[in-house]
Amino acid sequence: MDNVAIVVNDLDAAVAFFTELGMELEGKGEIEGPFADQTVGLDGVRTDIAMMRTPDGHSKLELTKYHAPVAIGAEPPQPPPNTVGLHRVMFAVDDIHDSIARLRPHGAELLGEVANYENVYLLCYLRGPSGIIVGLAEQTG
Repeated sequence: MDNVAIVVNDLDAAVAFFTELGMELEGKGEIEGPFADQTVGLDGVRTDIAMMRTPDGHSKLELTKYHAPVAIGAEPPQPPPNTVGLHRVMFAVDDIHDSIARLRPHGAELLGEVANYENVYLLCYLRGPSGIIVGLAEQTG
């Protein structure tokens, strides 16, 4: 897999959030023109993107802000984790409680609570920018 793309309302806020998670901004750019229209199947595409890279360089996340056509919000606006489609993006972290504390100023909200899975992982889901569900996993055993 090359990358996962997520449409966001506020590109700068999303970049700040994923930077706090340890991802690195690889670059930003504007995307528009016939190739963009043909690729996504929409007319008049004009977007700004930010490509984020994991520190090991093996995974990428493309954050996309649509200017035209305007992005369409999900229904309901904050879909629950069992909604059909992209479920969540999971990140391995060294300290789940520290990660949550650092992400809260960026708008992160826990969906449930931190759970202990068989003394092997601490796990949680939180909602990030533009309603994205992000999973955090800390290996404990």
